[in-house]
Amino acid sequence: MTLTATTPAAAGGRDADEALLVCEDGYVLRGRAYGARGETLGEIVFSTGMTGYQETLTDPSYHRQIVVMTAPHVGNTGVNDEDPESGRIWVAGYVVRDPARRASSWRSARELDDELAAQGVVGICDVDTRALTRHLRDRGVMRAGIFSGDSLPELPGSHGEAELLQRVRSAPQMVGADLAREVTTEQPYVVAPAGEFEDRPPLARVAAIDLGIKAMTPQRLAERGVEVHVLPSTSTISDVLAVQPDGVFFSNGPGDPEASVHEVELLRAVLDRKIPYFGICFGNQILGRALGLGTYKLTFGHRGINQPVMDVETGKVEITSHNHGFAVDAPIGEEFLAPHDGGRYGRVVVSHVGLNDQVVEGLRCLDIPAFSVQYHPEAAAGPHDAAYLFDRFVALITDRTSH
Repeated sequence: MTLTATTPAAAGGRDADEALLVCEDGYVLRGRAYGARGETLGEIVFSTGMTGYQETLTDPSYHRQIVVMTAPHVGNTGVNDEDPESGRIWVAGYVVRDPARRASSWRSARELDDELAAQGVVGICDVDTRALTRHLRDRGVMRAGIFSGDSLPELPGSHGEAELLQRVRSAPQMVGADLAREVTTEQPYVVAPAGEFEDRPPLARVAAIDLGIKAMTPQRLAERGVEVHVLPSTSTISDVLAVQPDGVFFSNGPGDPEASVHEVELLRAVLDRKIPYFGICFGNQILGRALGLGTYKLTFGHRGINQPVMDVETGKVEITSHNHGFAVDAPIGEEFLAPHDGGRYGRVVVSHVGLNDQVVEGLRCLDIPAFSVQYHPEAAAGPHDAAYLFDRFVALITDRTSH
């Protein structure tokens, strides 16, 4: 079945700015090229954030994903050099409804359209993103492609679209994808204590495994007096121990946690040594698998900065930032023994739950010093609802080092 939506901007035949969005189930949208011209393939997902498009674009967790913005107006504040979460744009493609004609912000250094083009990111605009989002909510995220310029087919109409559909269906799926090593840092680096701790000895040293880390994450630890050693995802337990860490952190990142065999084994080596552990997003899923729990793919995932999550112990509700398509499968509301190796990691509880769909949003180990959350506490969604998690990690470290 082919569902085609035509926008006024694309009516009347093909022109140099024409672009097509083709989903693997045959859903097609016609619009206008935005950013670079060409072809891009990936898993198409939607983000519900009303602001923060620059942080979204530069989040490594979006590697190999085409991102649909549900906010209708994008690009209003342009692009600056202070807000990126990494050194480049990571999204595979970008879909917006109404791009800004001109950026309007005293912080803006460039237009978003120009930045996308400069970094080779193929996008499409002037499409009905509300209809597309409803389609993805009904059918689930799937593979898709954006085509413009020379990548458009020679044949018109349905014959040309069939050719593009075959390209989309030949793209790799996200299930089974091991992507952390494609986004991780090539070399270790250190983030020194900052702010009031800048000229003092570090309160603690943390080894942070970069699975697709955002720049703000080590900064949040540095603001608390922690010296953060960011290490590649391919690091071994010997590499971690060489840092002499007081704690270990696993970051967010892209891909299927079931495919991350190396990272799971590395974390088990950390847990065996009872080094305090904190993981976020992908790091939560890796903890789940290290404990012997399963993970599964969500129908359309959680992506945005307005996700309500409840702390099970306190009943407090946090407004949180999310970007994940997989979740941990664990019993909610009861203690359970971690299944791995006859329960060698002891008792575990689900610490946080998503209120929209009851998805597991956090784990806490009761017999070893380890906990994690599925969301991004470094982001200012609440704006500071989840900041306590960094304090909890520092307290977990200092409590153990003081004894």
